[in-house]
Amino acid sequence: MWQLYQFPLCPFSRKLRLLMGEKNVAYELVRENPWEGRDEFWHLNPAGRTPVLHDAGRGTALSDSQAICEYLEETVDRNPMINGSALQRAEIRRLVALFDDNFYADVTEPALHEKMKKRIVLRQSPDAQVLRQLGRMLHGHLDYIDWLVDTRQWLAGPQLSLADLTCAAHLSVVEYLGAIDWKGHEQTQGWYMVVKSRPSFRPLLSEKMEGIPPPREYASLDL
Repeated sequence: MWQLYQFPLCPFSRKLRLLMGEKNVAYELVRENPWEGRDEFWHLNPAGRTPVLHDAGRGTALSDSQAICEYLEETVDRNPMINGSALQRAEIRRLVALFDDNFYADVTEPALHEKMKKRIVLRQSPDAQVLRQLGRMLHGHLDYIDWLVDTRQWLAGPQLSLADLTCAAHLSVVEYLGAIDWKGHEQTQGWYMVVKSRPSFRPLLSEKMEGIPPPREYASLDL
């Protein structure tokens, strides 16, 4: 069976878990805090980042969330998440890169650093100025997601895709950390609640990061 090395608030691991849930691929979780720099983990992934999908029996270790997702798309026939025409698949990949690169750099990574890493690793208080800037950047991204929701059935087109799962994974981390304000973004919030209500999302809602409790509304499926 696959072993998935991850920690609860890794957005890239969440993205992969959502995909594996949609495809009904079995796995077991292995807790890995990449900031601890374990030699055994670096042996599996020299980049030292989660997620890593490992099958000791087959001697296989896969790293980088997008590379793993592409591997599963090619090897698991069920429920394709990079789907449609060549143009539609290109749009899915474009949005996945937008969320994994731009949204992560502007919003998810600063939220994790200020509200998780400073608390449990550095033992420091968050920087209010950084959080204000994070909020401004978040609203800009939500404006764009609002437009996608207004003009398409799903973010990348007519079908649920990896773009939806990737965006929801990042938003779920920001929501868990209490750093999201939905005011003025009812379109995105409504779409997010639909994705959040899917069976593949349920394991994420029940998982906690020690020392950092989520806000009460995190596990709610009501607007």
